[in-house]
Amino acid sequence: MNKKIKGAITALLLLAIASSCKQKEPQNTVENNKAVSKEFETKSDLVVDFSDTGIVIQPTMYGVFFEDINFGADGGIYAELIKNRSFEFPNPKMGWHEPNSVRYSLNGDSGFAKVTDYVNGKGNKRYVHVMVENDQRYELYNEGFRGIGVKADAKYDLSLSLAKNKGITQISVALLDTTNTVVGQTNIIPKEHEEWQTYTATLQPNKTVAKGKLKITFSGKGSIDMDLVSLFPQETWKGRKKGLRKDLVTLLDGLNPGFVRFPGGCIVEGMNLDNRYQWKKTVGAWDQRELMINRWNIEFPNKNAPDYFQSFGLGFFEYFQLSEDLGAEPLPILGCGMACQFNSGELVPLEDLDPYVQDALDLIEFANGSTNTKWGSLRKEMGHPEPFQMKYIGIGNEQWGPEYFERYKVFAAILAEKHPEITVVSTPGPFPDGDMFEYGWEQLNELDVALVDEHYYKSPEWFLENADRYDSYDRNGPKVFAGEYAAHPKDKDGIVENNWQAALAEAAFMTGLERNADLVHLTSYAPLMAHADAWQWAPDLIWFNNLEAVPTPNYQVQKLFSNNPGTNLIGITKNDKPLTGQNNLYASAVIDSNTQEVIFKIVNTASQAQEVNIKLKGQDVVDKGTKTVLTSDGLEEINSFQNPNNIVPQVEEITAKEDMVQLQLAPQSLNVVKFKIK
Repeated sequence: MNKKIKGAITALLLLAIASSCKQKEPQNTVENNKAVSKEFETKSDLVVDFSDTGIVIQPTMYGVFFEDINFGADGGIYAELIKNRSFEFPNPKMGWHEPNSVRYSLNGDSGFAKVTDYVNGKGNKRYVHVMVENDQRYELYNEGFRGIGVKADAKYDLSLSLAKNKGITQISVALLDTTNTVVGQTNIIPKEHEEWQTYTATLQPNKTVAKGKLKITFSGKGSIDMDLVSLFPQETWKGRKKGLRKDLVTLLDGLNPGFVRFPGGCIVEGMNLDNRYQWKKTVGAWDQRELMINRWNIEFPNKNAPDYFQSFGLGFFEYFQLSEDLGAEPLPILGCGMACQFNSGELVPLEDLDPYVQDALDLIEFANGSTNTKWGSLRKEMGHPEPFQMKYIGIGNEQWGPEYFERYKVFAAILAEKHPEITVVSTPGPFPDGDMFEYGWEQLNELDVALVDEHYYKSPEWFLENADRYDSYDRNGPKVFAGEYAAHPKDKDGIVENNWQAALAEAAFMTGLERNADLVHLTSYAPLMAHADAWQWAPDLIWFNNLEAVPTPNYQVQKLFSNNPGTNLIGITKNDKPLTGQNNLYASAVIDSNTQEVIFKIVNTASQAQEVNIKLKGQDVVDKGTKTVLTSDGLEEINSFQNPNNIVPQVEEITAKEDMVQLQLAPQSLNVVKFKIK
């Protein structure tokens, strides 16, 4: 069957299935499938050939891509609970409220916080000079990121910087619930001193609150300077002070990623060059990192997030540290002197590109250099004298056209000369086809690029039709990094877009990625996560709110693949052909030489059960094995905050008989089968 006919059949099949699921008439699903595909059979004979293909599954095969979108960093994985903690937003009091104060008044019956600039402010440019006239009425509140989420009896570290105290005898800091009831409180006694000092305390709420707020009040009439008001849970990832949100990183750790690509994504480029991500501004002391607007703040008019900024508490050092924690290769992406071409497309003239190239060279020094170097010394000061052993660096994100390749060549030549040990990643653009994509690949082949970052956000039908996408790619050309992909069901948005139809299509596509592991060396879903009350883009692999995180069905698919990658590819075929949709089956097979297991991944996209008989050719296995099944009662089913375990893997024991494995495949299911090799 040729690809176009197969694609049409698959598309019609999915439409029939989706329609029948909506109408709750499963009997019609079977009839529709039979009408569409006369070739459909309920039984298939497959062969797994243990012959050595010579194809190694790269340790980087399955990784994660992090971009600060959907409040993924501030308000998300970076566990700070106070928004605009240092009064650095363009509107310095955004997130702060003084209910009994008026801007155009002396506030003699209350008080007022006056925004003040440091004389020599660099990264931290502002603080507030708090004037208290009536301590019974003056109140200052912080709203957090769509509220402040705290858990009963958990401990939270409060810190704030104070200076020039005149007459303030006590500062009270309280956590409130949505009824303004105090659920936790602590007091700070400020000393009389001119210079800045940091005060710390612990808050322990007696109640779980999803959308609380912080209240600060002052005792005494007078004034005091205040800055860097911060609140973190003590229970962070690895218990690090001012660290990362534990539940979110735990989910990432569960993916067993081979790499972490960071920090994006479109934020690398910026809407214009002034707004680009500059890694040097994200390292060093956390309280001196310069805040920047997040380009997703105003990217989508219907999903504006005017309070979306980057504090860079999660900066390049923390990204490298996270990669190390996860046992993953760090893969940073740097700007190439081009702003996002979907926005301004602003260009740095080629003759002015040197600072951008130097940023790349300095990053390699920061990650890998001796502690005797400038940037290696900073890494040591930040607590990591050992090199991070970075092996990859990406130049540009989703850029396209002649202007990109002119600039890429400059980077590539210098990096090849000075750091031949570093693999440089390039891109053919944001789309998986079209004239710019074709032009990009022509250039990439001419330049003999090592690794090419392809992106595709397409319908589930596209993913099914493209399970054989890489079968015909040139084996002598660049290797492929499937750096961003997700199936987007039609006419859906938000968490409902992360339904089983999308996840199942991705699973089928991923068997094609794995079958082409000689060419495809890295893969990652995108975007990684989204705040349920502050998102700009869907679908997303993990949804979270201020207290909880929900791994989607797509996450469960990624986890099954990434935790069962194997080490060596072997063949699984029907009638001597790879399974790319014949009889609605998609499959790949690997051997894990470390565990001495054979692993089959088989996807059944049909709306009815199938039986497959798998003949094992060239190797015996032990009698008992396991089959892990991921499936759902309907294509539109999701995991939600109310039912996070609606679609999760189920494990059952299965048996092999001599050289044959007989499997029952549930309708619309991903099946991961494992046997020990004799």
